[in-house]
Amino acid sequence: MNDHPRILVLTGSLGEGHRQAASALSEAARLFRPNLHVEVIDFTEWSYPHLHVVAKRCYIQCIKHFPSIYGYLFRKTRKDNALSYLLKRTSSLVLSRLLKLLNQTGPDVVVSTFPSAAAAMSALKSHGLTDVPTVTIITDHTDHSYWIHPYTEQYIVGSDYVREALLNKHVRESQIAVTGIPIRPGYNSKPDRDRLMKQYGLDRDARTVLVMGGGFGMIGKSLTSLLNSELLPDDLQFIIVCGQNEKLRKQLTTEAAGFRHRVHVLGYIDYVRELMAISDLIVTKPGGLTTSEAMAAELPMILFHPLPGQEQDNCEYLLREGVAVLAEDDGSLLSRMSELLDHPELLQEMKNRANRCKYRAAALEALKRTVETSKTSSGRLRAYIRQYT
Repeated sequence: MNDHPRILVLTGSLGEGHRQAASALSEAARLFRPNLHVEVIDFTEWSYPHLHVVAKRCYIQCIKHFPSIYGYLFRKTRKDNALSYLLKRTSSLVLSRLLKLLNQTGPDVVVSTFPSAAAAMSALKSHGLTDVPTVTIITDHTDHSYWIHPYTEQYIVGSDYVREALLNKHVRESQIAVTGIPIRPGYNSKPDRDRLMKQYGLDRDARTVLVMGGGFGMIGKSLTSLLNSELLPDDLQFIIVCGQNEKLRKQLTTEAAGFRHRVHVLGYIDYVRELMAISDLIVTKPGGLTTSEAMAAELPMILFHPLPGQEQDNCEYLLREGVAVLAEDDGSLLSRMSELLDHPELLQEMKNRANRCKYRAAALEALKRTVETSKTSSGRLRAYIRQYT
């Protein structure tokens, strides 16, 4: 039994949440279990070194311009069928490269935060090419078939909602751990609000609305009406995080002086936790990681125009828990924001609900379950891996 297992985390760049969950697990190890060796590798980049950039660009363009097609494929493959089986089979194209990776890194347990990585690991095990224990971290509140594979020892999920869905798909209860979706440690701490307000040049007496989701250009078109609206209170300031969308950042920076409300425009940042801690409300796309971070920060959410697929699944969960409200279009976004800001008791109730249902140490609990899973098997590769590779 290895008390200090080597952990290989396979993630993907099609969606920032997969990488953020992997980073959270790695950071938890550095803080709480520094004797562990954790290596994070982008599975999509490793598998297709010359194609992953193109694949990512195509994915973004698809969900931006053809969301109905993405939603149709998501629904058609939610349960196991001929189409979902075909998609899972595509992972077998990278088995040889994955075997080389396992041989090079020698892990005692493999964690997948990206569904195609989980599929590829299961395929290796089905062929008897490895006996390394595998853990899958589902980074959304969904039970899509692409996450579920017969040779996965452990599923780490974000809520009882997902746990029940997996049980209905005949996953054994002992295989499911409800830890919350792993987010970077520290979201439960209470930073010095006055200090941060001063540090970021914000008005301490104004209410603050954080807007995220501009990285893929999904919120940008809806901002102008908000920033100029007379229906919103005067004591309001906006922090807009544009992420990798440099075009949106430059446009809003140029226009900022002309908006009715005070606006702070940011690009890609690594201090979202601090911004959430000083905000009164967030407008965001319902991604699994961002909304988990908001819940940990007890930050009420307006979920804007969820995409068909996992965003809708996340949205249903968050609405049922009472920690968010839904704005399906530009008009409802303005009315929802106005209603919440005019009724602070509604915001307080959402904060109270987030406090009751948030997971306070999701990354650490996920790490503990990963280490436990590594001890269920020797974690050694079969001797003939070298012959195969």
